[in-house]
Amino acid sequence: MKEQYDVIALGELLIDFTENGQSGQGNQLFEANPGGAPCNVLSMLNKLGYRTAFIGKVGKDFFGLKLKDTLEQQGIDARNLILDPEVHTTLALVHTLEDGDREFSFYRNPGADMLLKREEIQPDILKNTRIFHFGTLSMTHEQVREATKYAVGMAARYGAMISFDPNLRPPLWNSMNEAREQVNYGLSKCQILKISDDEIQWLTGEEDYDRGVEKIRSQYDIPLILVSMGKCGSKAYYEDMIVEAAPYLMPDTIETTGAGDTFCACVLHYVLLHGLGGLTKTNIAEMLNFANGAAALVTTRKGALKVMPERAEIEKLITEPIIS
Repeated sequence: MKEQYDVIALGELLIDFTENGQSGQGNQLFEANPGGAPCNVLSMLNKLGYRTAFIGKVGKDFFGLKLKDTLEQQGIDARNLILDPEVHTTLALVHTLEDGDREFSFYRNPGADMLLKREEIQPDILKNTRIFHFGTLSMTHEQVREATKYAVGMAARYGAMISFDPNLRPPLWNSMNEAREQVNYGLSKCQILKISDDEIQWLTGEEDYDRGVEKIRSQYDIPLILVSMGKCGSKAYYEDMIVEAAPYLMPDTIETTGAGDTFCACVLHYVLLHGLGGLTKTNIAEMLNFANGAAALVTTRKGALKVMPERAEIEKLITEPIIS
């Protein structure tokens, strides 16, 4: 049967209000950037030539309609994006710190993305995808959690690889014990795990990433684990191999929004090309190098979903790195 999609993602689609200077009166200005980790991943994959689709919910309001248009402009299939006529689109205010890292304030109680229902998911689109990707923002509340688990189960039943990125946002959880329970659910279902340095330390209690991954592997059989380490680069754990790749530190970095999502998308790109079986140390180093380069480029731009780098830009950076 012909595959219809390469990657389908489920989760949040929202507006990231990103700081953008001051007005003439000295007031903070914000730029309304389309965002949401799962769609950032899909946008990068579309830039690399893959067919993608998104499952989620936004408000049938000004922002929700703009987000739907944005997905379609990016080439992401939005047939299973639900427009809620009663609940508004989720908004996030992004405060950029001096080192380019971010703090988030969410307007989401409720937000449309957390009200996706199981019966609103179209099971037919899950029948022909090679990878299904999700995170934990669609696990914070019972209704969307049920929908997420239903989609994960359907995709797995139809033979898709499952990709999981916790993308932990503590302010959105009733308790961190609940967050831990849902992260563990994701670990139990995935074959590809992308996790950040601070998330692995929180989850395992280990400061050392190698020991943290060892703890995860003692409980869950995950073939490929990626740890993103920001300015320290990234690591991959595959079979008995640990491969580390240095970062590309850009002199014109603005913010880090979407860097982890860009990295994750490039890992999925490599898996789509080569599969998960029989990878060598050279393969994994190549994968990490490309993903690190793409992530570095997106840090030089505001927002993420609409400004993902082109393949040629990534290849130029990793073959002719900038020397600051």
